[in-house]
Amino acid sequence: MWLVPDRPALVLAPMEGVFDAVARAVLSESGAFAWCVAEFVRVARIPAGRRQIIACVPELAHGARTPSGTPVQVQILGNRPEVIAETAVRAVAAGATAIDLNFGCPGPLVTGRGGGAALLRDPPRIVRILCAVREAVAVPVSAKIRLGWNSAGEFGAIMDAVARGGASWATVHARTRAQQYDPGVDWTPLARVGERWPVPVIANGDLFSADDIHRCAEATGCRAFMMGRGAIRDPALPAAAARVLGLPTRDGNPAPFGNDTIRWRSFLERLAARDLANGREARYTLVRVKQWMAMARLVGFDPSWSARIRHARTLDEAFDALRIAA
Repeated sequence: MWLVPDRPALVLAPMEGVFDAVARAVLSESGAFAWCVAEFVRVARIPAGRRQIIACVPELAHGARTPSGTPVQVQILGNRPEVIAETAVRAVAAGATAIDLNFGCPGPLVTGRGGGAALLRDPPRIVRILCAVREAVAVPVSAKIRLGWNSAGEFGAIMDAVARGGASWATVHARTRAQQYDPGVDWTPLARVGERWPVPVIANGDLFSADDIHRCAEATGCRAFMMGRGAIRDPALPAAAARVLGLPTRDGNPAPFGNDTIRWRSFLERLAARDLANGREARYTLVRVKQWMAMARLVGFDPSWSARIRHARTLDEAFDALRIAA
C-alpha cells in the first residue's frame, strides 16, 4: 500500500488549508494516487488528542481511506520528540496505518515556533524525532523535507539525519526554505540519494504537467512523485501523470482542463456538493470555490467573467459565471 522501491507511485500532497478530506475525496476519485498525505496535525507542548487527530483526518473513522478507497497517511508537525511520538501512538490507535513527519513547511508561523522547515537547521533533532516515533509505533514512518534552510549544500546533513533516524522514505521538496515557492526547483541533489543513502525518495515540487514528471524522473532517477499545486491548476493532471508512469486509473478523460469551463464547473460543483454534505456553511464553501478558482488561475482567463466569479455572493452566482463563460 505504501512506497515500494523502484515501483512507480503518485502521491497527493498535504497542502494546508486546501487539501482537506473533501478535496482528498474528490481528487482521489480518479484512482491516480497511491495515497494521500493529510494536512498536518500540529502539536506543541502536549500530544494531540484523539478528537483533534480525527478532526484533521476524518478518514481514520473509515479505515484511513477516502470514500473511493485511497489510503490516507497522517502527518504530524512539531519539534518535541516525546510529544510527537505520543501523538503518533494516538493516531495509530485511532486507525492510522502510516505516519509522516513534517520537516518541510516553510510558513513563518510554523518555522517561527521551531517546527516544519526550522528543523532543517537541527539535523540531530530530526534524528531524535524519527527514532522516537519509530520506537513508539509499528507502522511506516516517513519524513517530508526540503533541500535545506538557506542552501542546497545542507542537503547531505539532512539526508544523513533522515537515514540515521530510520525513515521508511523521504519526500523531498526540491527547494530550500529560503526559496519558499519561488519559481525554479533543483533536482540535482535527489539524483545522489540512491548512491549515498538507503532511503527511497518521493520527488516533490513544480510538477505541473506530465512532461514535468518525465523530466524529473530523468533528472533524479525517482519513480515516485508528490503532486500538489499541479492538481489544483488541472484536476485531470493526476490521471495523465499516472498514465505516464504506467499506472492504472479510473479516469477515462485525462485531457487537460485548460479553459474548458464546462469541466471546471462540473468539478467545482462536485467539490461544493461534498463540502456542503459534510456540514460546511454555503458561505464558506463559496470562499473555498473562489480560492480554488484563484489558485487554478481561472480568474485570469477572461476578465469579462472572472470578475463575476470574484464578486459572486452565492454559489449559484459563481457557477452561473462559469455557465455564461461556457
